[in-house]
Amino acid sequence: MPILHCIIHRIAKASSEQPATLYPAPAEAEASDSLEELLARFSDAYHAKPKAWGHFISAEDIENAQALRFPRALTDYLENQSDFAAFTRDVAQHIAELLDAHLSVSGHLLFVEYQHGDTHYLSLALLHHREGYAIDADHGVTTSAQLNLAQMSLAARINLSQWRSDASSRQYLSWTRDRGGKKLAEGFAELLGATEGVDATGETRTLLKAFSDYVEQEDFAEDKSREKTDVLLEYANEQVRSGEPMTLETLSELLDEQQPKAFFDHIRHADYGLSPEIPPDKRTLSQFRRFTGRSNGVSISFDSHLLGSSIEYDETQDRLIIKKVPNGLREQLKERQG
Repeated sequence: MPILHCIIHRIAKASSEQPATLYPAPAEAEASDSLEELLARFSDAYHAKPKAWGHFISAEDIENAQALRFPRALTDYLENQSDFAAFTRDVAQHIAELLDAHLSVSGHLLFVEYQHGDTHYLSLALLHHREGYAIDADHGVTTSAQLNLAQMSLAARINLSQWRSDASSRQYLSWTRDRGGKKLAEGFAELLGATEGVDATGETRTLLKAFSDYVEQEDFAEDKSREKTDVLLEYANEQVRSGEPMTLETLSELLDEQQPKAFFDHIRHADYGLSPEIPPDKRTLSQFRRFTGRSNGVSISFDSHLLGSSIEYDETQDRLIIKKVPNGLREQLKERQG
């Protein structure tokens, strides 16, 4: 993951009554193994956060020119009209003003431009601190300020390659969406000039529904159904870890090497309205599982989202009600009764 440019400014805010003060870094950070490790840890922490996915607002869509400030400044930098330090100092000053309005915290503001494979990225994040402990040379315990990557109220990543090469893309930009700070999240999106282009939670949920419908339609045996579920979740979680979207064609190929278009065609023909590429939502994926049980010759297994719709559980009578019987089972029952 080659680092092209990196700089770390500091924002200090002693209390809610005092304004935030920006202390710009005197120079870019030098490349080192520690910096590479920090970027890797930061990326892992960022990908695990709830995020919005979208794109920059176009000049035709808004009247407020302030919302275009960040993408224009970024364009100027990429076209060599300003250097990295100057570009980041300007952005950092606006973030300090945002903190003044919504947070009473200090921290370091990380900007890093890097290459991952063939893709060019820019990430930025406000890194908070926490008190930690260390053992000194005399074997004594001493306090030590440490970066707290788990707390990331402001962070964003721009896929520069996609932004510059595909004007129609609606998901080259992602940013953290702190559920406990709605005004802060809205202010950060406004500062970036960002608007949501895809609902990652809704799209992931619809994809899982399409997959369950596909499994039910094909009437796979239990072991095959479980195998395909594992493939889906393994692929989706790998994309979560890498911060990349799921591609429907790739997923379809992974689900069935013999019929690589089968799942893709199912989605297309049923018209679920899914985007070709879907940013995976980690929380939605973690809730997707299958309920299974076996007792006294009865084996039952179904996807969790079916509970409450085509399957109901009556707790008072400890009874499971199946509203839609699978085709294969229905035929067996009919044959038995006939």
